[in-house]
Amino acid sequence: MKISGRSDYLVKLEFVTMTDIVLNMFIFFFISFSLLYTFNPYRTQKLEVELPQAASATPIKDTNLLYITITNESLIYLDKDMVTKRELKEKINSMHKSNPELSVIMRADRLVRFKDVVSVLDILGELGIRNLNIAAITEQ
Repeated sequence: MKISGRSDYLVKLEFVTMTDIVLNMFIFFFISFSLLYTFNPYRTQKLEVELPQAASATPIKDTNLLYITITNESLIYLDKDMVTKRELKEKINSMHKSNPELSVIMRADRLVRFKDVVSVLDILGELGIRNLNIAAITEQ
């Protein structure tokens, strides 16, 4: 008479448990990485910067504007694309050649290092950009 033990039953139970653990880990990592990808600051379309306040801030009505944004982390964006200083210079140079009356608005976070603002202003001055505005909000 052959008496079988519980080994077959335990093997099946361990396999189901292990599958459950692996699937739960897959779901956890899938959700985690998708959230990290979605909320990555480099992928944001709207750049949030805290502009400095000025008593004489007035809105600009020109529609042909080029925006340069400097964030608190010293990242530079040309319109909504992150660029290096070299890329900024190359792209603005090509735009300025095609449109000599190029209007630039620089949006710098109020906590950005002054060194970063000066380096962007230096690039614009070197390229001969004369129509430059610095964005600010009105004092309240």
